Amino acid sequence: MDKIIYMDNAATTRTLPAVVDEMLPYFSELYGNPSSVYGFADKSRNAVKTAREIIAKSLNTKPDTIYFTAGGSESDNWAVIETAHAYKKKGRHIITSQIEHHAILHSCEYLETCGYDVTYVNVDENGTIKLDELVKAIRPDTILISIMFANNEIGTIQPIYEIGQIARKYGIIFHTDAVQAYGQIPIDVEKYNIDMLSASGHKLNGPKGTGFLYIRDGINIKSFIHGGAQESGRRAGTENVPGIAGLGKAVEIAFQSMDDKMKHETNLRDYIIKYVTEHIPYCRLNGHLTNRLPNNTNFSFQFIDGETLRVMLDMSGICTSGGSACTSGSASPSHVLTAIGLPRDIAGGSIRLTISHETTMEEVQTVCAILSDTIDKLRSTSPLYEDFLNR
Repeated sequence: MDKIIYMDNAATTRTLPAVVDEMLPYFSELYGNPSSVYGFADKSRNAVKTAREIIAKSLNTKPDTIYFTAGGSESDNWAVIETAHAYKKKGRHIITSQIEHHAILHSCEYLETCGYDVTYVNVDENGTIKLDELVKAIRPDTILISIMFANNEIGTIQPIYEIGQIARKYGIIFHTDAVQAYGQIPIDVEKYNIDMLSASGHKLNGPKGTGFLYIRDGINIKSFIHGGAQESGRRAGTENVPGIAGLGKAVEIAFQSMDDKMKHETNLRDYIIKYVTEHIPYCRLNGHLTNRLPNNTNFSFQFIDGETLRVMLDMSGICTSGGSACTSGSASPSHVLTAIGLPRDIAGGSIRLTISHETTMEEVQTVCAILSDTIDKLRSTSPLYEDFLNR
């Protein structure tokens, strides 16, 4: 196949030309440091200010609650670790879920070595957090609930509204990792009672190395990176003006076109789900059938080695993944698939296909046909599959 078909948009997205155009002047023409007082720096300051306003509007909040970071992982680390430090006099108990991104899980593991207690709430077979377990896990010393808005591997959207209500009722800070959801679906931090929210630019056609953390007024956490007074004294370091300008432009485009984008991606997503489940036997859709991100599909195929499948698809010009790009190459099965109850042999035969607004129906149809043929070829040489058929 001459043309690459990119089906891994949950890992990263193509930076849009309009975003690149927005960034370019700040590299070599308008390169002033936004913290400088002279007039030459005004345009850099204005670029940062404009991006902050665009992002704030997209979340229904105020610009001064948006703090720019180097990406989702930094934002997650900042939210979890600094909340723990800031509120340790109130308590040392944190609640999260078993299927969080490792930026959250590893932050929690670090805090456990510092004397904090973390409860990892279970999810059901669709990857939806068990709200009854969440409520039961709350203690007088619980200071933070951190639950992702939507899962990066299986696409399931969590009951964020209900979680926000629970957190507000018990006076607990609520953080959500919205790296996969932001720019894909509408998010209103007021409606959902979200106190902190993490997002990343390269998941929504913006530049890599950019992101932000929303911090509601009254949440008194300190800097995660020390050294200067940037970002209202909460995040030291000279602002990445080109990246921030590009992030702002990407957010502007994403939210202007969100309705059309959601309809387009949902149509393609549902075509993939219908085709695969009807044409490829012994497969399982991972994640909720409908309450999932518009661009996400994830399947497990029995009698298939997932890595071999992905390599063969790559040879056909199709870019896919087995789950989170951050854990690519791990020999262990996905912690997300394990949490939803998949045995190791089935979890090992999994593939994630994530589309974008640029993906076409023709590309999706091509991928589905090649996926089906490739699985047939792999199973035709599988002793396990042969034994299964001969039972």
